[in-house]
Amino acid sequence: MSSVTMKQLLEAGVHFGHQTRRWNPKMEPYIFSERSGIHIIDLRQTLEQLNSAYDFVKNIASKGGTVLFVGTKKQAQSPIREAAESCDMPYVNFRWLGGMLTNFKTIEKRIFYMKELEQMDVSGEMEALPKKERLRLRREMAKLQRTLGGVANLARPPNAVFLIDLNTEHIAVTEAARLKIPVLAMVEDRK
Repeated sequence: MSSVTMKQLLEAGVHFGHQTRRWNPKMEPYIFSERSGIHIIDLRQTLEQLNSAYDFVKNIASKGGTVLFVGTKKQAQSPIREAAESCDMPYVNFRWLGGMLTNFKTIEKRIFYMKELEQMDVSGEMEALPKKERLRLRREMAKLQRTLGGVANLARPPNAVFLIDLNTEHIAVTEAARLKIPVLAMVEDRK
């Protein structure tokens, strides 16, 4: 059972949906009521789903599996990184590279190259290179660290993917579905 309580959900304002005219009819079972033109989300069902997701992730983690955290929206970048690092899981918080799951061998090669560049920088091998070449390699390394730094220790595709926004991360959802990787996501009443 997760440590989230009904009171915490209320205090966080999770029960407030969007305007009644901007909603997805598939969300009707999860809507409790409507007040002042705004949907009120049923927190009992939200809590049940949170507990179900918690148990699912706990089961994966207990078996030594990995959950890939994905949140590339500006507001989600920092919380995603902090949450993933706190439980030693991989994350993507800058940009989802197409094929990150479906073309994992290529991503592995890029991660290996990034680690080679980091090793060259640490050992001082880069200092022996001409200035222009050194700058080019450092820029490339910074770009790779930004996009692949969170998945640097990912040796195989994850056992599950956790997303902040289904619409923003639709490519990740498509790739996970193609590989039959379970997806856990936070959704809004209009999605």
